Amino acid sequence: MGNLVCMGAQLQCTCGAAPSSLMVLPTNRVMSRGVPVANSSDHAPFVNILPFAMCSSLANPAVVAATAFEQGVLTPMPCIPVTPAPWTNVSGSVKVANLSTLSEFSKLMCQHGGEITIAFAGQASVNTPSI
Repeated sequence: MGNLVCMGAQLQCTCGAAPSSLMVLPTNRVMSRGVPVANSSDHAPFVNILPFAMCSSLANPAVVAATAFEQGVLTPMPCIPVTPAPWTNVSGSVKVANLSTLSEFSKLMCQHGGEITIAFAGQASVNTPSI
């Protein structure tokens, strides 16, 4: 069991310089403690996934270009999340809008090589089964 993830959850990216917050639109109309519950489709960049300040991934073309310009010295650039695939490690048995809910163990991959994890679920009193 893990905590059910809601809007305002704290996210961390392995290539990001700072944490970010998960934004969940209230379109599904399912709330936990007054805030929208997240499901596996809440992965849209700049809608659900906000930037993690600076990105240090060498799979990010902007970081590669800046690092080359600085003669090989790793040069982080502003984070622009690229998250086209849904969240993984979701709760298979609890669904919101026919999609699995997120737990604190869910993960999301950025195409720039970062793994996005949930540092805080946004609440700590409602649990959901995890895979």
